[in-house]
Amino acid sequence: MDAIDVALVTVDGHGLRMRASVQRCATHPLGPLAGPLRRLAFLEPASARHIAALARDLALCHVAALGKLVRDEPIDLIAVHGQTIFHAPPVSWQLLAPAPIAEAFRVPVVFDLRAADLAAGGQGAPITPLADFVLFRDDAETRAIVNLGGFANYTILPGRPMPACGAYDEVIRGVHGGDVCACNQLLDAIARDLLGEPFDERGRRAAAGAVRPVLRDTLVELLRGQAGSGRSLGTGDELGEWIEHHRGGYCVEDIARSACCALAIVITDTISEAVAKHYLDPVKRVLLSGGGVENAALYAAFKEHGRAQVQRIDQLGVPSSHREAAAMAVLGALCQDGVPVTLPQITNVRSPAPIAGAWIHPARV
Repeated sequence: MDAIDVALVTVDGHGLRMRASVQRCATHPLGPLAGPLRRLAFLEPASARHIAALARDLALCHVAALGKLVRDEPIDLIAVHGQTIFHAPPVSWQLLAPAPIAEAFRVPVVFDLRAADLAAGGQGAPITPLADFVLFRDDAETRAIVNLGGFANYTILPGRPMPACGAYDEVIRGVHGGDVCACNQLLDAIARDLLGEPFDERGRRAAAGAVRPVLRDTLVELLRGQAGSGRSLGTGDELGEWIEHHRGGYCVEDIARSACCALAIVITDTISEAVAKHYLDPVKRVLLSGGGVENAALYAAFKEHGRAQVQRIDQLGVPSSHREAAAMAVLGALCQDGVPVTLPQITNVRSPAPIAGAWIHPARV
């Protein structure tokens, strides 16, 4: 809830055989919208008028962000996630008023990509694995894509070539993933509550601290509880109680550094357990993305605890800070092609998964 990330993506091909390339990305600050959005997400009461106005203002903020990105270049489709205000399946709310976006750019807008999965019994998240399949798969090696976002989630892509023709269901059934645990929700809360800053820029304060075994081990236990829950994480899973319990007992730097270490341990262990369960071949490469990649202490912890080659997805042509924005573009294209964007083995949705997405079409002029 600090900015809107946008990505301009070129898509070639149809359905799961499409290939996508990121042309350019941008970030647009939420500015004065950040505070009201965060208060709404923290379940503070608000009037219907306030919420409706906030949804419209958020849409206009998207228009501004997209305008700077697109410039005068023609586009065919806009896919928008909206701001998650509440997520506790089967209930989930991504705040957005999409009509002003369609009106501004005169192209179809697809949104609300979680709703169909939730209605069909799924968790509604994570929804990016099929986009990861399009963007990052490699026929020769098994890869893990890790998103260090508000909550950490992962996708495992089997190193298996797509068949030359016919069905590709077997390949898709080999894609696994899930939510793991709180990540930047926890790290940013440490910065907000203990430093008075929105986040620990570049992880400098964490890098200056030391790992305290008591802090690390108590947090590992909590994070493993989330990783083993088998559900999508969201509202109520931020782990602020761990921060409050240790406030004043240790310096902020040690708390932040210990949190980074615990996160790396639990996320790498979760991926290793999933690989051992579903694959014969080990993961050869772990590709990190999301805002947490910019945290030097967290990135170093992954290098230390990782069991495979660890690198940023930037080296594959997708900026790590904009992986989710690029994924939304791919998911929008899949929806337009009539491909379900969620997978039963990941969200626990019934099989076959439903086709997702609600649409706003611009008025004819």
